[in-house]
Amino acid sequence: MDTRHDIVIVGGGHNGLTAAAYLARAGQSVLVLERDDHVGGAAVSAAAFTGVDARLSRYSYLVSLLPARIINELGLSIELARRRYSSYTPDPGNPATGLLVDAGDSEATRASFARIGAGADLAAWQQLGGDLGRLARALFPTVCEPLPTRSEARRLVGDDILWDELIEHPLGDMLNKRFSSDLVRGVVATDGLIGTFTSVHDASLDANRCYLYHSIGNGTGDWDVPIGGMGAVTGELERVARQAGARILTGAEVTGIDPDGTVRYRHEDRDESTVGSHVLANVAPWVLDGLLGERTPDTVKPEGAQVKVNLLLSRLPRLLDASVSAEAAFGGTFHINETLSQLEAAYRQASAGRIPELVSCEIYCHSLTDPSILSPELVTAGAQTLTVFGLHTPDRLTHQDNAATRAQLQAAVLASLNSVLAEPIEDLLLRDANGLPCIETKTTADLEAALNLPGGDIFHGLLSWPFLEDDAPRDTAAQRWGVATRHPRILLCGAGARRGGGVSGIGGHNAAMALLESV
Repeated sequence: MDTRHDIVIVGGGHNGLTAAAYLARAGQSVLVLERDDHVGGAAVSAAAFTGVDARLSRYSYLVSLLPARIINELGLSIELARRRYSSYTPDPGNPATGLLVDAGDSEATRASFARIGAGADLAAWQQLGGDLGRLARALFPTVCEPLPTRSEARRLVGDDILWDELIEHPLGDMLNKRFSSDLVRGVVATDGLIGTFTSVHDASLDANRCYLYHSIGNGTGDWDVPIGGMGAVTGELERVARQAGARILTGAEVTGIDPDGTVRYRHEDRDESTVGSHVLANVAPWVLDGLLGERTPDTVKPEGAQVKVNLLLSRLPRLLDASVSAEAAFGGTFHINETLSQLEAAYRQASAGRIPELVSCEIYCHSLTDPSILSPELVTAGAQTLTVFGLHTPDRLTHQDNAATRAQLQAAVLASLNSVLAEPIEDLLLRDANGLPCIETKTTADLEAALNLPGGDIFHGLLSWPFLEDDAPRDTAAQRWGVATRHPRILLCGAGARRGGGVSGIGGHNAAMALLESV
């Protein structure tokens, strides 16, 4: 291995691959070091069940924030499929009915609002959709440009009332002001709580930042299904990076980084080192601090707050709500135990160190939109995948006994599902080659072990606003692009960069642009 490179990238997740592709195309010599035996990080597809020909998007499921600009500039052959149904949410007071938001039938959506007694909230729902569309069209074009200031971003939005609602005051204020239904408030609130352990009323505005990123993707806020699974996305990024000349070394675990660009790693039972004119860290800032030897007792470790459950079923389950087909209910995001009062109760219980009595869950059925992830035999037999994202299950719950917590969380998620189904979900689980049910559960501790996500935090830490404060330093390209560290030769390029988080490639793109601006 060459001992010097223009750029050494630590971590071969999708952001590292994005940066590698841009920089190699610009003529830079690029080395990517990945500790696993494959690239992709959390954006991978996997055969999760022994002897079963189904490749699930194992950790990340949907795509919204990957800019069309990056897809076009890198020539990525990626197909993203739009889902007709936005969401379905059973009414916890009467699970034989629920709210189905049908993007293809406005009259059916109106009738569904009326059926749960929330007819008065329909106009507010539609108004919020229009407001978020304007916000997205104003702010999303800036995510692949140097950061605007707060004042510049506010002028781009051009609506002081909307800005104050979403940027200056807790998200809960907007929910209570606009909507009267506890269920409708909860459906809206969930976008502020994905991977974020907080109350929508908290003055930290953590929920607001999460909500903003979940609402602006590609100027629409739509969350699409990657055809072929999430591995198809990173497979394309790997292809274009290698084609451009980037060198990708798997099985290479980085053990240390020096501010001068020296990177030490272990590969094939040998200690190696290389030097980069610059180092891009596609790892969490907390991990980077450890590699630099700069972590102190006061350094706060991030904390994720989700449980992920993957299931393979013989068919979709029947619902207690006979007025909605399973194909429609699972065709978008299926919400369970996610009224606003349930979400807040779950947060309080988890804050007290207990698994919530009712785990708030969001369920996606990738195979309804994209059956290509299943073998022809499974498709013919009617098999379907379900992936469950459980909220408000923070990493602190796993510290005493992760295996026991995993079992408790899995049971709680299945109980949540069964509470709205007309038949037990367990009866529909397919069996793997060993006769075991096709279900796997990943806690935050499991994500830390598998993906090096500290505390299982899928965002590498708290999300930041997609703008700089008016008085923030903008002297260097790294500062202007939101990828700076305290060391000039080391830049962030992952989810921990400003405007990081989600499957987006934005962190990788912006780190590459900051470097190329300086060349």
